Amino acid sequence: MKQTLTLRPIAAEDMDFLCQVYASTREEELSQVAWGEGQKAAFLQMQFDAQHRYYQENYLNAQFQVILLNGEPAGRLYLDRRAAEIRIVDIALLPAYRNQGIGSTLLHQIMAEGDRAGLPVTIHVESFNPALRLYQRLGFRLAEDRGVYYFMEKLPGEYDDRR
Repeated sequence: MKQTLTLRPIAAEDMDFLCQVYASTREEELSQVAWGEGQKAAFLQMQFDAQHRYYQENYLNAQFQVILLNGEPAGRLYLDRRAAEIRIVDIALLPAYRNQGIGSTLLHQIMAEGDRAGLPVTIHVESFNPALRLYQRLGFRLAEDRGVYYFMEKLPGEYDDRR
C-alpha cells in the first residue's frame, strides 16, 4: 500500500498530540531520573508549554504543522522561511513512525526547496540527538558548536535529489 505523507497547520485541538510528540523525544533522557510517572508527566507538560510559547513568540512567520501519514498524526514539523535561510525550527516523529523514511523524505523536500531558492537550510540539533547521524548523512555540516546544541546547515547547491 502506498503511504501518503501530508502536512497541515497545527490547531488548538492538537496541543495534547503535540505534547505527546515532545514527550516522546525526552523519554530516554527522563528514564535516567528517579521520578514517578506523575512527576515526569507534569515536568514534560511544563517543558512543552514553555517550548511551544517560545516558538510561537520567537518564530512569528513560521509554519507550525502536523505531519500526517495516511491521514494519521505522526509528528510535527515547524519551518521558518526567512530571507537568508530556511530554518527547521523543529522536526519530530512519534516513536512508531521513526526509522521509516518519513523524516528523510521531509528533509529532502526542504533541502530541494532551499536549493531552488538559493538558501541554506539550517537546524539546531542537540549533540546527543540520535537524529544527528541522519542530518550528517544528508549532508548537513556543523556551522557552529553552541554547547549542548550544534547549529548545522545544508548549503544551496549541495542538494542531490537522486539520493
